[in-house]
Amino acid sequence: MTAELPPRPEPPRRWFETLQAWLAWFGPARLIVSAISVVVVAAGVAWLVRAPAPTTEAGLPFSTASPAAASDSASTGDATAATLPAPTAPDTTVAGIGPVIVHVAGEVALPGVYELAVGDRVHAAIEAAGGPTAAADLDGLNLAAAVADGQRIYVPVRGEVDPATVPSGPTVSASSVSSGVDEVTSGPVDINTATAEQLETLPGVGPATAAAIIDDRRRHGPFAAVADLERVPGIGPAKLAAIADLVTV
Repeated sequence: MTAELPPRPEPPRRWFETLQAWLAWFGPARLIVSAISVVVVAAGVAWLVRAPAPTTEAGLPFSTASPAAASDSASTGDATAATLPAPTAPDTTVAGIGPVIVHVAGEVALPGVYELAVGDRVHAAIEAAGGPTAAADLDGLNLAAAVADGQRIYVPVRGEVDPATVPSGPTVSASSVSSGVDEVTSGPVDINTATAEQLETLPGVGPATAAAIIDDRRRHGPFAAVADLERVPGIGPAKLAAIADLVTV
């Protein structure tokens, strides 16, 4: 009895035959589902790792030139690399914006020229000059008046009038004083600067009326017109008409 021989080995399959066998075993339906799954997974991975959209600021233009490059291009006349001019400071000399310069003289601690702010009053100018002295007559000034650029503010001593504003005209002659008769010898009387004695030289103006005129201009400021004398007690239309040609403002 002869020994049984092992089976003859089958020849190796070709690669495409192996592929066909696997495809037949896997089936077309599972193959399609697997392909779709692979596509979906690949799309999800691509969406997750995608680069974010650029921001709005990233789209704005910007200069990459260094300061050295900008200076070089400016020196060579390169118009494309020219930088914008530096902003200039506002002009503070325009009326209503710049400082106010005033001259404070008379009975103050430190007479001189001072710089004040627009809208400051006379009392601020006096304080800037160190304040009034003990002999100063502040009632002779309108401390609430606004200062103006280039203004001279004179603080008189008691009983004094600013020498720069005293008119050289009206005087009282010796004969008129001795006889008690008021007589104007020359020039009109400035009712904004005249002393009581000068006002009494006007016809019909005695010590009481002169004092009333001085008190009125201290309280309300300088007279704007001669007609403003009618607001002074003791001066009516008739008296104003008598002295209108003899006074000025």
